[in-house]
Amino acid sequence: VSAQGDTYQVVADVSQFEPPDIVVTTSNCHVAIQAEKVAEDGTICDTFTHKCQLPEDTDPLSVSCALTEAGTLVITARRR
Repeated sequence: VSAQGDTYQVVADVSQFEPPDIVVTTSNCHVAIQAEKVAEDGTICDTFTHKCQLPEDTDPLSVSCALTEAGTLVITARRR
């Protein structure tokens, strides 16, 4: 988690996954990123999991995420 001005930012490289394969959840200032690539035969051939805790002064309602064209997931949250 890095601080930039009045926001916090979490960055993850998920370029090997398609957007529908990526799930981001937040709960009690915790952020979890999970992604799974499923092969044509139904087996899971690649996974990605990252969990981090946002600082206590994070506004929980301001958490948002965006996926860049290069496959970088950027999660941002405002400080209170």
